[in-house]
Amino acid sequence: MNIDQIINSIYILPENSKTELKKYITEVSHPKNFCLMEADKIISYVYFIKKGIVRAYASRDDNDITFWFGSEGETIVSMKSYVEDKPGYENIELLEDCELYKLETDNLRKLFNEDIHIANWGRKFAERELVKTEELIISRQFKTSLERYKDLLKDKPNLLRRVQLGHIASYLGITQVSLSRIRAEIK
Repeated sequence: MNIDQIINSIYILPENSKTELKKYITEVSHPKNFCLMEADKIISYVYFIKKGIVRAYASRDDNDITFWFGSEGETIVSMKSYVEDKPGYENIELLEDCELYKLETDNLRKLFNEDIHIANWGRKFAERELVKTEELIISRQFKTSLERYKDLLKDKPNLLRRVQLGHIASYLGITQVSLSRIRAEIK
């Protein structure tokens, strides 16, 4: 997915504002298993996925708990760092070789002060991230693992072909054995 498509999916900017924003965006590539963000560190960048899949996870008692997957067109951001300049909670691991667009948060804040259209784009960006977080919380609190798996099939069907089942089981909050049962039940 190219950067124009990603920017427009958040909020349509006038061409001159989009051109100004894109001046601060660079392309980077990292290999599979690269740790893009580490918990307990301030992350001063926002990333957009051009190509590849990533996962967000937290470590607890020598166990990684996956709570989010991102793929082409999605944003990678530590909201705690983005909003408060404080260390984030999440680790972000690349599950495939990835091509990303990178934007330094300080540059984005500078643009917010200079261009109302970019400021509105930033507001829509933050609102979208808030809705994603809200959906994640509601899913975890009120849906069964079977319902969450069905949502995953519906919303991100290609994920199952590209992500290890262990990560998917962790995301669903179940063991791989339970995931195998759910998959057999659905077939």
